[in-house]
Amino acid sequence: MDDLIIRPMTEDDVEAAERVSGLAFLEVDRRDRRVTDPEPADRTPVHSAAWTERTRHLVRTDPEGCWVAEDGTGVVGIATSLRRETLWCLATYAVLPGRQGQGVGRPLFAAALHHGRACLRGMLSSSSDPRAVRTYHRAGFELHPQMHLTGIVDRDAIPVVEKVRDGSAGDVDLMDSLDRLTRGAGHGPDHELMLRTWRLLVSDTSTGRGYVYVDERGRPGLLAASDRRTATRLLWAALAESSGPVTVAHVTAANQWALDVGLAAGLELRQDGYLGLRGMKPPAPYVHSGALL
Repeated sequence: MDDLIIRPMTEDDVEAAERVSGLAFLEVDRRDRRVTDPEPADRTPVHSAAWTERTRHLVRTDPEGCWVAEDGTGVVGIATSLRRETLWCLATYAVLPGRQGQGVGRPLFAAALHHGRACLRGMLSSSSDPRAVRTYHRAGFELHPQMHLTGIVDRDAIPVVEKVRDGSAGDVDLMDSLDRLTRGAGHGPDHELMLRTWRLLVSDTSTGRGYVYVDERGRPGLLAASDRRTATRLLWAALAESSGPVTVAHVTAANQWALDVGLAAGLELRQDGYLGLRGMKPPAPYVHSGALL
C-alpha cells in the first residue's frame, strides 16, 4: 500500500477507469444476483462506449472531481463526481475486486467529496454493496431504497400517448428549469452530452411540462416533470419506444406514479440499491440517472 497514489484523473486514464468500473460492478452484480436472475455479463461495446464518453465529459467539466488510485500495477480505483450549481453528485466510485478492503476506496471518496465542499445538496446512486453503503452513510447521506421494473412491455396496455414530441437543444432551458424544480439544480452541460448520446422526448403544454431521455440501452435514462400526469405520459411514451426487455431503474418511493405505469405495463418490480441524499428530499416527479443523477 505504500506505493498507492491518489491523483486527478486525466482523459488518458479513462479507458483504464472503464475497465476498473466494469470489473467492480460485474462483481457486485454477481454477488447480489438472485437465483431467478440471469447470469451477469460484461458490458456491451455500446454500453462501454457510452460510459467512456460520459467519463471523458466529466473529466473536462469537473477535473477537480475526478480521481484515480494508482499503484505499480496501474489504476486500481476511481471516483468521478460533478458540481452543478449548488448540487454535488457522485457519478462513479469503484475499486478493483482484488483491492477492495485494503484502504483504496476511502481516500478516493474523500477526494471526490471535497469537490462538493461548498454545495448545499448532494446526490448519489449506490449499489447494495455493504462497504459502499456504509461509506455513504458515514458521510452524512440519507439512504432511500431504489426499485427497478424489468421485463417485456405489454403492448396492449400502452395507452394512446399525445402531447409528446421529439426534443432538441432548444429545450435545454426548459429542462434545466424542471431540474431545478425537482432536484434543486440544472444539469447544465450534461444536457449537451445526453443530447448527443440519447433520444429526448418532451411534453410542454399549458397544464404541465416534462422530459425523458431514452438511453443507449433503450431504457428511460432520466425523467423530470412538473407534475405526475405529465411524468406518467412521458414514461408511457418511453416504454412505447422499447423493443424487447426494458428496465425502468432508480425509482424511489416518492415516485409511486412510476410504479403505477411499470406495473400496468406488465413489468416486474424489485428493490435494487439506494439513492443517497444530503440536504434534500427525494426528487419527484423524477427518475434519476444512475451517474448524472
